[in-house]
Amino acid sequence: MEERTFSGTVIRATGSWYEVRTEAGERLACRIRGRLRLKGVRSTNPVVVGDAVRCLTDERGDHLIVDVAPRRNYVIRRASNLSKESHIIAANIDRALLLVTLRQPETPPEFVDRFLVTCEAYKIPVVILLSKADLQDEAAVEAFRAVYEPIGYRVERVSVETGEGIEAVRELLATGTTLLSGNSGIGKSTLVQRIDPSLDIRTGEISDSHRKGRHTTTFSTMYPLAEGGAVIDTPGIKGFGLIDIEHAELWHYFPEMMRCGRDCRFYNCTHTHEPGCAVAAAVEAGEIAAERYESYLKMMDDDEKYR
Repeated sequence: MEERTFSGTVIRATGSWYEVRTEAGERLACRIRGRLRLKGVRSTNPVVVGDAVRCLTDERGDHLIVDVAPRRNYVIRRASNLSKESHIIAANIDRALLLVTLRQPETPPEFVDRFLVTCEAYKIPVVILLSKADLQDEAAVEAFRAVYEPIGYRVERVSVETGEGIEAVRELLATGTTLLSGNSGIGKSTLVQRIDPSLDIRTGEISDSHRKGRHTTTFSTMYPLAEGGAVIDTPGIKGFGLIDIEHAELWHYFPEMMRCGRDCRFYNCTHTHEPGCAVAAAVEAGEIAAERYESYLKMMDDDEKYR
């Protein structure tokens, strides 16, 4: 068999094998050629869902990924606690949908903020979906909206059970490539299945013993949708450690801080303890949500631990 080359997009990544959809529409199982290394990327996964790749079919008929095109963006997190390695969740995406629940199970606010910061850093628009809307406390929903909508994030209520918000999500997914993310057991796969029932996605239930989500999606997978667009369903994430964001620039990825941070007395203000800090004054005045500022301080503290 003669060698041939082809191009395509990675639509599933298992860590050792990668499913590539070719430009001709074939779906081929590929592996990475041994000497493939990405310049400047210190990651546990050099090839990810969404990557545009160049491949080779060798004389034995094996399909090998030999090159990865430069990424226009990606969502990245720290691979594990106190690790300097990164894990890229997906690449070349047009928007991200972050599923959040305020109960059954509760999504930690700091998780939400870390995800938003990462997307801000890579200029990826985010829509927050309040999942399981039929189970959420109305006062808690309004309090959540009051934090995130004024700083520019769209918040949509969604319920697979009642159908609330499903059409709005369908419209968001209709064009481009959308990353769907959130904690385990929050209903990502169930939501995608509701949007496009023709898809075969394995879903699971919440563990009754601990009221925590089970991992139901094992590997990130890109699904083409019947009505257009594609969605990347990702494994549930328990934690979201920041990486590749400099200590001094973290506040740039909090939109509400950017609006007033330039009025601080010191040009290099860290917004943690300095006199004349406009950000601290805005928090005191209720113009910046205290919980968002608390997330910022925790991220600054964690960043010190990793250095």
